[in-house]
Amino acid sequence: MIQVENLSKEFFDLVRGSVHALDDVTFKVGPKEIFGLLGPNGAGKTTCLRVLSTVLLPTSGRATIAGYDVATQPELVRANIGFMSGNTGIYDRMTAYEFVKYYGELCGVPDELLRSRMEDLFSTLRMNDFRDVLGSKMSTGMKQKVSIARTLIHDPPVLIFDEPTSGLDVLVARTVLDTVDSLREKGKCIIFSTHIMREVEKLCDRVAIIYKGRILAMGTLPELMERYGRRDIEEVFFGLIDEYDKALAEQAAAHAS
Repeated sequence: MIQVENLSKEFFDLVRGSVHALDDVTFKVGPKEIFGLLGPNGAGKTTCLRVLSTVLLPTSGRATIAGYDVATQPELVRANIGFMSGNTGIYDRMTAYEFVKYYGELCGVPDELLRSRMEDLFSTLRMNDFRDVLGSKMSTGMKQKVSIARTLIHDPPVLIFDEPTSGLDVLVARTVLDTVDSLREKGKCIIFSTHIMREVEKLCDRVAIIYKGRILAMGTLPELMERYGRRDIEEVFFGLIDEYDKALAEQAAAHAS
């Protein structure tokens, strides 16, 4: 349901010139699968997810969501995705219930179905205690739960999570992870961006390690550990990054000489 082929994104920086935020990225994600994008801050994870969610246009390459092209069919892509990040804004003057209802109406969910879905989501996410709390009065955890409900309200087949546990306490973070895990069993196609190894180990069926805009390795955790002769995904991750940085340094030295 997600297909990415040779995707690249360049930005122009006044100091550094052309910056390759994404460099020839290719992967696929199917239904009932959680695909992890694992990388440090600035690796290109968010840029990739913004292209997939039609916020940014790719410089080159192609990406489709549920068969729709992100560059040429953005409205159809948006109708088939739910996107959530750690810094999703919540309107200060809306209550939790009003905010989720508003997004459901924007997505064209019929009134009766919308009410039913809201009741299910508010119960599942344990949001009924603050359903009438204004956004300006919500804690970080409350806002994150509201963001999850907003993401799911139109029941999209494809879900994109960009570091959704960022800044959360352990209890709310666990609720977020458990919710994502349960969505896989409902047949959703999920891409999950994180820099936290434990989240990858807990959730992901496959993972792509991304660094400086490039995918350095991709596969299941057992495959990656066996391929690189490491005991865990953390050792694979740091080993690949060290090797890549050394290769770049050697190239720069050769070019300078």
